Amino acid sequence: MKGSVHAAARGYACTNMREKIKEILRAVLKEGGYFEDGAAYGGPLEVFVPEKAEFGHYSTNVAMRIPGGGTPLARAEAIAKAAGAAAPAGFFEKTEAAAPGFVNFWLSPETVRGEFARVAREKRFGRNGSGAGAAAIVEYSSVNIAKPFHLGHLRNTVLGAALANILEANGYRVIRWNYLGDWGTQFGKLIAAYKQWGDRRIVRKNPIEALQKLYVRFHAAAAEDPELEARARDEFRKLESGDRENRKLWEWFKEESLAEFKKTYRALGVDFDAWIGESFFEKELRPLAADLAARGIAERSEGALIVRLDEFNLPPVLIEKSDGASLYLTRDIANLRYRLRKYKPAEILYVVGNEQSLAFAQLFAIAKKLGMDSARLAHVKYGLVLGESGKKISTRRGEAVTAAEAMDKAVALARGVVDEKGRGLTERQKDAAARAVGIGALKYANLKENRLTDIVFDWGKMLDLTGDSAPYLQYTYARFASILRKAPKGAARRVSAGATAATAVVPGSEPELALMRKIFEFPDAVAAAGEMHSTSVVANYLYKLAVASNRFYETTPVLGEEDRARRAARLALVAVAARTLRDGQALLGIESPEKI
Repeated sequence: MKGSVHAAARGYACTNMREKIKEILRAVLKEGGYFEDGAAYGGPLEVFVPEKAEFGHYSTNVAMRIPGGGTPLARAEAIAKAAGAAAPAGFFEKTEAAAPGFVNFWLSPETVRGEFARVAREKRFGRNGSGAGAAAIVEYSSVNIAKPFHLGHLRNTVLGAALANILEANGYRVIRWNYLGDWGTQFGKLIAAYKQWGDRRIVRKNPIEALQKLYVRFHAAAAEDPELEARARDEFRKLESGDRENRKLWEWFKEESLAEFKKTYRALGVDFDAWIGESFFEKELRPLAADLAARGIAERSEGALIVRLDEFNLPPVLIEKSDGASLYLTRDIANLRYRLRKYKPAEILYVVGNEQSLAFAQLFAIAKKLGMDSARLAHVKYGLVLGESGKKISTRRGEAVTAAEAMDKAVALARGVVDEKGRGLTERQKDAAARAVGIGALKYANLKENRLTDIVFDWGKMLDLTGDSAPYLQYTYARFASILRKAPKGAARRVSAGATAATAVVPGSEPELALMRKIFEFPDAVAAAGEMHSTSVVANYLYKLAVASNRFYETTPVLGEEDRARRAARLALVAVAARTLRDGQALLGIESPEKI
């Protein structure tokens, strides 16, 4: 999988129509005295694509943000007229001002076709070089040893994997990091539970299920017997102190858990460059705490070690418990120090749920106090994945729906879609398509929404071939792939090699021109997604591209077109649209089957 989806997400070359319009505007604003030191008054110069075509192909609100005589609408009228005059001959079809002060631009058909011909020749279309080869660490998945890989982990994993792809497409050298939850007091609870109720044969037979049952049983028993919590703390203290029996049990739990998790990662097509978890920093924790205390950054309070963060308007944070045990944040500090020294990253993205916002605010504040702020640190937070009942999933109560169960259900439901649409496919081809469609549907459902919102799985919407779903994108791609397969021998190859000169001279219908313009937006979507750490930017772009593609497909003959030049131009458009759909889905970790 890494060789297909992951590799296809690497690298594009950038042709950006929006930047061309900005260059025209910069010249106009500078001439008019509105522009200084590379930035428009009132903030960065913005050019956007209006939701409705009647407001232009592109638009800017700069007239409402710059000073000058008259009203914003009067300034917009002056800018619209000047931009039309400053642009190369025939570049714009028209430029207009609109209340309360927008400047709207319409590209000429000749400009659209000429730009498309250039895009078609760029085999690696879409890349933004903002990363300039700098290292970026994306921490995601971060599964907890001996606990199920549930739907929350699934959202985290596909979100982090897609962001890693997007950063890579923006020119970063990405380190994909699975920060395993393999240390902490929960292992004291698990060890205590195993010693009291565990059976080695049962654990070996089904490790995650057996260990999870022990964990749930411990919490139920601890509610009746508070002494169990004290026993668990003692077991973890012994583990931290190197107790041989506890260490052996912990290593066994970890080995069995990872073997199970890797099956899920393979099914998702997800891989990592680093599998370093909390336990890796175990030996650094007490020296770290001692160093913070010696430097006066940490202080004792009721026997525990804390760091006060008053200057950041944050509550104090616990670094070491009164019994000497470490905490999650202590390990995060050690991890950050290690990453900065080893990789010298420009960015570190922590893909972790909304509920950890305070913890990361405290970590980033401590990083500033320690001078460990050479990298841009970002908490990429996201909402909960709710069960079909709309309630939060609880691991402690044993209610977690595993990722494997969700994937199995998605693939089974997708098989129904494939059986309906995939006439002529062999059973093996149907199985492969159903897996691609089902897993793709799961991923897209997690990636298309604003990541800050909670999501509830709706299986019907997730697999809807006519709605905002991965199957809709995949089916659109398969439609275009079918056209290219049926094209005269060698035609698709000539198109993909860049034989697109005909597009510059053959008139285009509005569905053709609209699809070309939509393709132009791909580099902008990739760049914006990287800057905002938002997969929904790419997902929403792909949905709009698929809508434009289907409108073209349903209104415009391609293989049935008798005019050879027009047919060649439309085949070029099909090839580039298909490529953009495929590459955009690859950024999200979604496969594009040739046949559905």
